[in-house]
Amino acid sequence: MKVGIIGCGAIANLIVNNILATEKNITIEHFYDRDMEKAENLASIANGIAVINIEDLIDNVDLVLEAASPSSVNEYALKVLNKGKSMIIMSVGALMDENFRNEVVETAKKHNAKIYTPSGAILGLDGIKAASIGEIKEAKLTTRKSPRSLGKDVNKEEILFEGKASEAVKKFPFNINVAATLSLACDMDIDVKVIVDPKVDRNVHEVVVTGDFGKFTTRCENLPCASNPKTSMLAAFSAIKLLKHFNETLLSGT
Repeated sequence: MKVGIIGCGAIANLIVNNILATEKNITIEHFYDRDMEKAENLASIANGIAVINIEDLIDNVDLVLEAASPSSVNEYALKVLNKGKSMIIMSVGALMDENFRNEVVETAKKHNAKIYTPSGAILGLDGIKAASIGEIKEAKLTTRKSPRSLGKDVNKEEILFEGKASEAVKKFPFNINVAATLSLACDMDIDVKVIVDPKVDRNVHEVVVTGDFGKFTTRCENLPCASNPKTSMLAAFSAIKLLKHFNETLLSGT
């Protein structure tokens, strides 16, 4: 399988280095970033090609992995899917726009392509997807982040946001993809609270879900990427595992 990457930052670097070291049947050779230097640096690691024109990436791969931004999803997803190429979307917040999400899904269906969203920086997504077979009555996400990860200078805990996921992803487009991932899994616009907390040095996500299945609670304390405190290591790991999934014979989970 040939993979092309849009967005050559911290997550992309982690993905490329892991896949190069562990997978023989996955090649990552085409790279695109608005910052050409980033694309060239990552391409040099993979002995690949940094492209100036996004079409040159799409035309030469089987799968496109987006690791850039919600605006990149808006700009490139339909171009990818219209070529019949499947796509892994990491900036899941872009899909909280219902009209855009419907257009993306219909385009993928029309051209026999698939859209994948990794589980990201949270736990329990398989359980939520299974629970969605019945009725999910309520889903809540409380996220705590350090001031550094949010670019804040505060010395006490502060609630920055309380509302629906669809609004949270607009206010924090690079910090709260987990809210969109949970919403898609639950098929509802979940409740979200975002807290900046100088006492934490990790990205903490607490999820509470109730429904016909019962109730569960998860808490994940994620170490941030050293090169990008906005991003949890687990988010990068989830994308790596999804890529490896395509090569696996024994598959576990939903």
